[in-house]
Amino acid sequence: MSYVDGYLIPLPQGKEDEYLAMARDMAGRLKDWGASRVVEAIEDDCPVGKQNDFHTAVLAEDGERTVFSFVEWPSKEARDEGWKKMEEWMENEPPHAPPFDGKRMIYGGFKPILDQ
Repeated sequence: MSYVDGYLIPLPQGKEDEYLAMARDMAGRLKDWGASRVVEAIEDDCPVGKQNDFHTAVLAEDGERTVFSFVEWPSKEARDEGWKKMEEWMENEPPHAPPFDGKRMIYGGFKPILDQ
């Protein structure tokens, strides 16, 4: 069964093009490392919640929008191998600073329980 990595970040307005360029580069690398699908989606209709929402999850500040992303892998094993390759790449060719505050990025790995 497939495996999914999910990400949520705060992106400053005006940094969309820079983020998209970085995302395209990473998507190509992730697919080279075994990912079967990479999706990047920018906030379009994210209401403010009474207790929690996408904005509070990443401590978004004025002028920031949330980006929701996921990477689909054929299996958890393929994901673990892909992550090893990514870590090696980051050690050998550290990427440029991202156009967002990485300290407020939320991410995790997920085992699908329904796929229709």
